[in-house]
Order: sequence, then structure tokens, then C-alpha cells
Amino acid sequence: MLTLLDEAVASGARREPACQMLGLSVRTLQRWRQGGQIKADGRPAAIRQPANQLSPAERQRVIDVANQPEFQSLPPSQIVPTLADQGIYLASESSFYRILRQAGQLKHRGKARPATAKAPTAHCASGPNQVWSWDITYLATSIRGLFCYLYLILDIYSRKIVGWEVLETESAEHAASVIQKACLREATVGQPLVLHADNGAPMKGATLLATLQRLGVVPSFSRPAVSNDNPYSEALFRTVKYHSTFPAQPFENLTQARVWMLGFQQWYNEHHKHSALNFLTPAQRHEGIDAAVLTQRKQVYEAAKARHPERWSGATRHWELPQVVWLNPPKPANAKEVNSRKAA
Repeated sequence: MLTLLDEAVASGARREPACQMLGLSVRTLQRWRQGGQIKADGRPAAIRQPANQLSPAERQRVIDVANQPEFQSLPPSQIVPTLADQGIYLASESSFYRILRQAGQLKHRGKARPATAKAPTAHCASGPNQVWSWDITYLATSIRGLFCYLYLILDIYSRKIVGWEVLETESAEHAASVIQKACLREATVGQPLVLHADNGAPMKGATLLATLQRLGVVPSFSRPAVSNDNPYSEALFRTVKYHSTFPAQPFENLTQARVWMLGFQQWYNEHHKHSALNFLTPAQRHEGIDAAVLTQRKQVYEAAKARHPERWSGATRHWELPQVVWLNPPKPANAKEVNSRKAA
């Protein structure tokens, strides 16, 4: 900057305007040249080089040594002591870590490779009985440490509970029986149907998989240790256990649990206005009368607006529903490809 100022002044420019062009004051320029010597830049925003900073050659030496055959698979915590045993000191362990990190060589050294993140399987339902989600949850009993198990199957399009059972144990055999009954009840045998579950042992048992194959049901599974891949079942279990009628005390026996669950299923399917369905009941969506109900609601709102237009600042409430429901929807970049594959 001083060189540029001297060149400008020598060419006939005034010193003060030239300093302003560089964002300096004349007083700063005088301080830099006090005593006939050029002083260091003392401004708060000045870029300073630490006195203990390694030179580019020293940094390259660290990288070269770390990439030698005997060190290429070792972390700096192993390299630095080994070099010290050989009477060599290049830099501290933290400097090794910093330099390798900046060079992109810190993680996955040697044969180690980064983990590949597999995207969850995406499924799309445009009507009822196309994609089901199921899971098993614990129900506490009056005997401490003893539980009964709620098997629950949900249609993700309509959110209807299409099958359930409360049993003493969890097993693939029980799951196969519950799912087979649900398929017969909904008349899905021979129809395209995807059944999604997590990676539990009952979900992958040989008996269940054989039953699904016989029924023509395509099994789908969440990624290991990723509960978010089965969100519909997880959300339903929360609705079950936080319902106002859910017993405050543990169930006395299977019969009591089954009686309560029977009442809950009736309420949930026939009377519960689901927020994800724009406050329709799952049964209305499942039976295909959702469009008629929403059309009637829209007409009521339009008539109310016609009577008192001054009370409405814009359009009436949005009474519509999406035509498709996704389970683990693809990212926007892949959505077009998935839709074209589905149409094909």
C-alpha cells in the first residue's frame, strides 16, 4: 500500500485523496513511517501472520511424511510419537491434524472409506390399499416387566387402521396372521400392495415373508436404526398412547387391552378428524367420499362470504387434499425421475 501511495504522489496525485482511495487516513500513514522505519499494520482489521506459523515448505513436509507408506494409514496421534522415537520433530500433533484437515486427508486415511448414505425407499400412494405401514408397540400390564404387544397396520393414504391385534408375544407368526386377516378384510389379495415396516425381527421373519409372497404383498423396510423412515406408524402410536381415554394405569390383561383398542379403532377411523386429511375422518378418505365432503365445506364458506363479503379479506379456506401421499418422499432433484418411473 505504501508503494502504491508513493507512486500515486510521484505521478502528481494529492496524498490525502490517495489515502482515502485505499481506506487510510494521513495520520495512519504517518504512524507507519515514524522514525524513518516502516512499522507493522496496527489496525484491528489488519491481516497478521502469526510468528509461530509454519512456512509453506514445512507444511508440505508434514503432508509428504503423513503420506509415506508407513504412515498413510495412521492418524497424527500415531505419527507424531513414531517420528519422535526416530529423533524427528516436524510439528505438533495439533498442527498435523490441522494441516491434514485443510488438505482433505484427515478422515478415512488408508483403506478406510467414507460410509455411503443410502436413501430410504420411496413409495407413493394415490388411493387406498396401495401402501400400508405397520409396527409393534409395547403396552404395559399390571405385572411389572410384563408387556402385551399391539400390532397395528395403517393405510398411509387414508390413515385408516386396517388391521390390529393385541397379543402376549411378538413374533413373525403372529404378524403373518394379523396381516393376512387385514388383507382378506380389505380384499387386497392379488392387488398391488406395499407393506412398510422397520427392521425388527418379527418384520423379517421367514413365516411373515412367505405369507407376504403368497398374498402378493411387496415388503419394504426402513434403514437400520432410522425410525424416521416409518413416520406414519410412529405418529399413530403417539396418538394411541396420548389419547384422553388411554388408561392411566397399566392394563390388567389382554382382554382389557383389546376392548380399549376396539373402541379406539372405532373412534379413530369413524370420528377422528385427522389434521393431515384436512380434518376428514380416515373412513371418509378410505371410502372415497372425501371430495364430496370437502366440496360441501367449500360451498358453505362461499355462501358465508357472499352474505358478508366485508368480513373476508381474501379467498375462503383451502378445502382440498393432495392427490398422492408419499412415504419417504425423494429429494426434489430425484422427484422427476421417480415420477417418470412410476408413470412408466
